[in-house]
Amino acid sequence: MDAAALRAAHPVLEHTAYLNAGTCGPLSHAALEQARSGWERAGTEGRSKGYYERYMAITPRLRDAYARLLAADPADVALTTCTTESIVRVLGGLDLKPGDEVLTAPDEHPGLLGPLITLRERRGITIRTAPLADLAGAVEPQTALVACSHVSWTTGALAPADLAELDIPVLLDGAQGIGAVPVDVDALGCAFYAGSGQKWMCGPVGTGMLWIAPQWSGRVEPQGLAYANLADANAGLQATPWPDARRHDATTIAVEQMEVALAAHDVLEGFGWAAVHERAAALAASLADGLREHGRVVAPRGATTLVSWESEDPPAEAARLAQAGVVVRNLPTTPYVRASVGAWNDAGDLERLLGALG
Repeated sequence: MDAAALRAAHPVLEHTAYLNAGTCGPLSHAALEQARSGWERAGTEGRSKGYYERYMAITPRLRDAYARLLAADPADVALTTCTTESIVRVLGGLDLKPGDEVLTAPDEHPGLLGPLITLRERRGITIRTAPLADLAGAVEPQTALVACSHVSWTTGALAPADLAELDIPVLLDGAQGIGAVPVDVDALGCAFYAGSGQKWMCGPVGTGMLWIAPQWSGRVEPQGLAYANLADANAGLQATPWPDARRHDATTIAVEQMEVALAAHDVLEGFGWAAVHERAAALAASLADGLREHGRVVAPRGATTLVSWESEDPPAEAARLAQAGVVVRNLPTTPYVRASVGAWNDAGDLERLLGALG
């Protein structure tokens, strides 16, 4: 892979050690140009027949792109606005009742915990927690669903492989997985995989995806059918939902957003996803080693792209690094500062971070 060319494709890296793709990935020149041209075209041509023809053209292309990264059939992939919307669609669509238990980890992202709290308040389900690494062994007879991260947003630890052996459904929050590490939904053994388009896919905020295993497709009720979810929207009250994952698509995603998301994806795919994943993981491992050599305590992690280390004052340390041109983030309620290392980074970025730590 031409690592220098990948780096040059993202303008923020010209002056900044950008290590925050776990929040939002760096936008590429191609994505920025697509944003400009897409909005200008809508402005000069108007938004009528041609505009919706663009919508009809881009939707299956983006769905196919996401499906390839999931090693999935496009028919099983819904287009959503973010990971949390995907999670809400699964939790709201499952027939969970009072007495059913959802097992999760205590340090999950609020984007997962919030929907679980809502489900508890509205349906009377029970939520129980266990450490991420121990979830499979913590399943009990009343457990109806396991919901957890594919990659922990705080430490970069991977969900345990033995989750694939459970005989109950598993919902994986893939916000820090898709685009960052290889994903094969069948190999993961999950029933549902929710992901973001703005993080490791380097797309715009307001894009994401939801994969539902075929055997679970008929057991997740759509959360309100809108125009895009109907096979024949002109059939009036006789309209029926699409028989595939399109029934779970977001009510609407702007044409311009989807075009930018695909442009961002295509930049990374052009360098080869396997190479992107391999380089990012190697750089992250190198940073973890460097931090340890500097006497920092690194959080237990997997072969992922997130590296978190302990700090006496995480907000202050993140702010100090920002002043040095190094963009990371502190993780509220934890002792950690987190760096999100992408294939677009290089050794200079890592050295800049380590040097700024003092």
